[in-house]
Amino acid sequence: MGRAIADYHATGKTARLRVFSPMFDEDEIPVKTLFRGLDEMPAIEQKALQLSHGSILDVGAGAGCHSLALQQQGRQVTAIDISPLAVATMRERGVMDVREQDFFTLDGHYDTILMLMNGIGIVGKLSRMPAFFMQLDRLLAPGGQLLCDSSDICYVFEDEDGFIDLTGIEGYYGELTYQMQYKTVKGDSFPWLFIDSETLIEQAAAHGFKAEVIARGEHYDYLARITRR
Repeated sequence: MGRAIADYHATGKTARLRVFSPMFDEDEIPVKTLFRGLDEMPAIEQKALQLSHGSILDVGAGAGCHSLALQQQGRQVTAIDISPLAVATMRERGVMDVREQDFFTLDGHYDTILMLMNGIGIVGKLSRMPAFFMQLDRLLAPGGQLLCDSSDICYVFEDEDGFIDLTGIEGYYGELTYQMQYKTVKGDSFPWLFIDSETLIEQAAAHGFKAEVIARGEHYDYLARITRR
């Protein structure tokens, strides 16, 4: 993804960023959407930016579209990504505070943490939720909030009569495995989590936090706010 982001920034065009998963047919990420402006963002992302306050952390910032939109509003934002090419691109685009950094090893205190474009997917599996909430507790300033969006992908398992059939699914149905390819470079497989809102609320409560849905999108997606109880 980092190479695709860097190419688009340099030339305005890219090859296909292909996505593979054992559960789905081959898909493609339109790299142009990673460079969209505020007016082009979905309503739940715009809502998340409106609700952001104080010192803001943009996790998995990619090409920096959310960080740039916040900067333009005079907000204080730190962008992190694990891709060095994405980080270099964000710097060239004018993101003022950007770091090559994994969320789970980050230090600091933030009033708002953003995980947009299903950014909470980096948790990977429900079994990693304890580690996620432990790190969230370290990073959130007193009175702080995490704003994240995700999707309930139960619709994938709907039969022709509208019933959800999870027969044969091992573990939680939102735990997927992905692999990306850009040009001739194919990355390693990685776990990615899509978590339904009820499960997110339950997981938050089990770890001393409160999760609430504050907006819903048009296709099973939602925006949630997580705070300490």
